[in-house]
Amino acid sequence: MILITAAILPAILLWIYTCRRDAQPEPISQMLKAFLYGAVICLPVSFVEQGISVLLFGPEGSPTTLTGSTIEAFLVAAVPEEGFKLLALWLVLRKNPYFDEHFDGIVYAVCVGLGFAAIENLGYVLMHADMWLSVAITRALLAVPGHYAFAVFMGYYYSLYHFGQKSTQNLLSIFLIPVLAHGCYDAFALSGSVEPLLGGISFLVLIFFCIKMHKNARRKIQAQVDRDRHAHQFDE
Repeated sequence: MILITAAILPAILLWIYTCRRDAQPEPISQMLKAFLYGAVICLPVSFVEQGISVLLFGPEGSPTTLTGSTIEAFLVAAVPEEGFKLLALWLVLRKNPYFDEHFDGIVYAVCVGLGFAAIENLGYVLMHADMWLSVAITRALLAVPGHYAFAVFMGYYYSLYHFGQKSTQNLLSIFLIPVLAHGCYDAFALSGSVEPLLGGISFLVLIFFCIKMHKNARRKIQAQVDRDRHAHQFDE
């Protein structure tokens, strides 16, 4: 139970933080639905990732160069994971009558992303049970918040497009911005494993990237909160 709690608690705390920003909270049932959709997609994502990895690096292979690890970051991890998250988000929102504010897109995307992150985190913690504490702390500070930020970007552009700003740029950004953020995150995280001399530098770059990414995510959250506040003032 301690391991399970350590793996899932970071996702729950980030979910609570997001919900507290919502002036008109979404129904718990709808948010749980989104969270469960995010958790369920972990299984098909793992099969797709394994298949892509085999195609790129062979049955027993793994990247041995920076180019290879960057390809793995984007094509093995970022593209399938964000693709399935977007599918889950679309399934949650396509007939959701409560999706009526800009910030709602972020709320539901975060629920999907954190559902995925919780199950992925649980897998990592259980897989490294002999060193679970260090794994749980590291992923609580980096990986889970990473999935949170990717979700904020996806939900932000999903709402922009849904509520009238139907430009091609916004449509493509729903998928491409999370993929770009996710791919860069993983590329920095994996670079040290193929180039040990870059390990310390790549970790510092990763920390800097995460700080900038989360500042950007907070700005997008505030922008949607402000849009909804102005819309309510106008309605009044």
